[in-house]
Amino acid sequence: MALLDVVIRRARQSDLPALGRLGARLVAVYHGFDRERFMAPAPDAESGYAWFLGSQLAERDAVVLVAEQEGVIAGYIYATIEPRSWKDLREEAGFVHDVVVDERFRRAGIATALVEAVAAWFGSRDVPRVVLWTAEANEAAKRLFARLGFRRTMIEWTRELSHVE
Repeated sequence: MALLDVVIRRARQSDLPALGRLGARLVAVYHGFDRERFMAPAPDAESGYAWFLGSQLAERDAVVLVAEQEGVIAGYIYATIEPRSWKDLREEAGFVHDVVVDERFRRAGIATALVEAVAAWFGSRDVPRVVLWTAEANEAAKRLFARLGFRRTMIEWTRELSHVE
């Protein structure tokens, strides 16, 4: 499968069922990494994720891009422009919330193309940096982001209070 056959474009309403399926898969994978930290997949996860991403399509400071190959949504990226944050001790930044590629299309450069496309979108909006998170257990994502020039800047720690007496 050649990356040349992939088109990166803005998501449309008609893409939402496919995006919902991919988003629900993301929920399941992350829940598998840490069942206490990440939300459990629910029966309505596909429709919930589709609804949420659909709500972002018209937002001025949000973008949902899809990778389409021969009429099939192979993956998507969801990102927003976040203002200066005293809470996070950071200036304005682009924030990548989701990068998801369907298992059938992996290792073809689609995630790289999506990240670079969203970086270009941020650049066109004069955003000075891109920030993202990934699960500690997501080794493939960590390798991808390092290869694309991201550096580690924060480490999240989680403590379940239900275990405290």
